[in-house]
Amino acid sequence: MMNITLQDKIALVTGSSGGIGAAAARMLGACGAKVAVNGLNHMEQAEAVVADIRRAGGEAAAFRADVTRVDEIRGMIRAIEERFGAAVDVLVNNAGHLVERSPIADMSEDLYARIMDVNLKSAVFVSQVVIPGMKGKGGGRIINMTSVAAHNGGGPGASIYAASKAAVIAFTKGLAKELAPDGVTVNAISPGFIGQTAFHATFTSEEARAASIRSIPLGREGAPDDVAKAVLYLASELGDFVTGETIEINGGMFMR
Repeated sequence: MMNITLQDKIALVTGSSGGIGAAAARMLGACGAKVAVNGLNHMEQAEAVVADIRRAGGEAAAFRADVTRVDEIRGMIRAIEERFGAAVDVLVNNAGHLVERSPIADMSEDLYARIMDVNLKSAVFVSQVVIPGMKGKGGGRIINMTSVAAHNGGGPGASIYAASKAAVIAFTKGLAKELAPDGVTVNAISPGFIGQTAFHATFTSEEARAASIRSIPLGREGAPDDVAKAVLYLASELGDFVTGETIEINGGMFMR
């Protein structure tokens, strides 16, 4: 029987102070990875995730950085390498946000930029900064977080969010081709309706939540751990021959 281990691997999960990112960080830590927990405005929560990982016998540290700013990304990666003594092996580009709902008729240039920056720019430039270290190690894993919105256009006022997440899928495919000769796999995970997250607490009414659950063939909303398990699959040896793919985690809500 295969024992899933990430022993001696260094993993960075962006936006991991809560929700899906926190679940992914805990799961990677439970399987032996040294985990860099990234946050921005909720560092107390990021430190709590670190404490959870350590209590379970893992190794972790929190790093504050705005992953829409390239200078802060570079500083964070340097700090991670200094803290753990080596380059990042597994990158989970989890940071993302709807920011706010807005019909295109009312969309400002500033809001457009904020949505695109947190969802697409962050994935592009955190990847850019970790790639040399992965190449130096002879391989690595990049896992990008997209959304079912990338396929269906999203809910009301979410068309730019949906477009940014669709761009993440295209970026994933292009980068997978680019890095395959270097032993780096690049994949995306596309969550559907995942409960226990700030996203739905902020943007989804109880009526919309109930309607969404009724549309899920498996009869329940997803949990952050449902997504974290897919992260673990792609980060571990189980995902050795998978690259350029998007894994749908939605209970059958959307089938391709």
